[in-house]
Amino acid sequence: MEIEFVTVYTTFPNKEEAKHCAKILIGERLTACANLIDKMESIYVWNDTLEESMETVCLFKTTKEKSEPLKQRLKEIHSYEIPCMVVWPILSGDKDYLDWIRKSL
Repeated sequence: MEIEFVTVYTTFPNKEEAKHCAKILIGERLTACANLIDKMESIYVWNDTLEESMETVCLFKTTKEKSEPLKQRLKEIHSYEIPCMVVWPILSGDKDYLDWIRKSL
């Protein structure tokens, strides 16, 4: 089965930056939609130090074709030195919704 649609998962240090980046990526038609989930607690090692922080999750719905340009643009506008960017395939979905994603891009 060929994957046409994907979700790009990333995190931001706060909701304001997530909204700002989402609006840029939607405006540039690299993503059809961005879902923001605020106040996620993250625990990770950075520079050999155990860190804990509150972050905002962002889920971008786009096409597989647009996922690489989206990731490149996100690297340019994201404040993190190494932003989390993970692409998840959308294996199935409502036909009308998936058509909307396609038309939005």
